Amino acid sequence: MALTPRLLASGGFDLLYREGMSLIEEVAAYLDGEGRASSQSLSREASFVYATESMRLTTRLMQIASWLLLQRAVNEGELSPDQARAEKAKVKFSALPSDRGGPGWDELPEQMHGFIEKGDRLFARVVKFDRIERGEEKPDPNSENAVAAQMDKLRAAFGK
Repeated sequence: MALTPRLLASGGFDLLYREGMSLIEEVAAYLDGEGRASSQSLSREASFVYATESMRLTTRLMQIASWLLLQRAVNEGELSPDQARAEKAKVKFSALPSDRGGPGWDELPEQMHGFIEKGDRLFARVVKFDRIERGEEKPDPNSENAVAAQMDKLRAAFGK
């Protein structure tokens, strides 16, 4: 798992893990409380979009949670990288919708729009990390891991 050492060294995985789990908790609380109440007053079209996007968001977040929990198990020595790879292969990332909008989209509560955007960004990062880890994609030197890579080089050069 090529990505793990760099991500671990920078504390990047812990940040990603906390961000992911926090978003999951926020979305769950919203959908079960304020979101449910807000959705009651939506038009028929907007209610359909709300239900569709809620399911999409929940699915993506559960895929993220599975990936994060498996990665954490590897990081903590509870699973071998090979065991995690086998389990991760069972988690098929769904594609992000290529287009959103249409009747009812603009009526969705602003908070729901925000959660969808946050979920999409987090999902894209996790999918990218997963592809890098699988060797399907090279890390972008200008990405958020560039700082971690430079810090690793400095630590190696100065022995710290």
